[in-house]
Amino acid sequence: SARSELQDITSQAQQAVASSGVQDGLCHVFVPHTTAGLTLNENWDPDVRGDLVRALAEMVPDLHYRHGEGNSPAHLMSTLVGASETLLVSEGKLLLGSWQGLYFAEFDGPRRRRVLLSIVPSTP
Repeated sequence: SARSELQDITSQAQQAVASSGVQDGLCHVFVPHTTAGLTLNENWDPDVRGDLVRALAEMVPDLHYRHGEGNSPAHLMSTLVGASETLLVSEGKLLLGSWQGLYFAEFDGPRRRRVLLSIVPSTP
């Protein structure tokens, strides 16, 4: 994996929902990292991922930050993107728009990362 990239994790999240047996409810996805995040975005054109990474790099330049570990921009990008997404589950599947995908956003890679999911059924 690269220093900064978006990885499509839609199919893994869909598999987790299917394995859960939940037909209708919520799927909360969370990354317990301060230099990574989650986002929903277009999944048809792969150039969108690169464009987003480049735009974030321009918005958060590598300046002389007081945090001296060399990954300060990654912390700021993670804050802008966010560490969680909550998605609807309908008929045993994630309810996404036609062109939407769920992306793990890596801003300080390559590193070993975890993505946590909590799938909660609707109450009758």
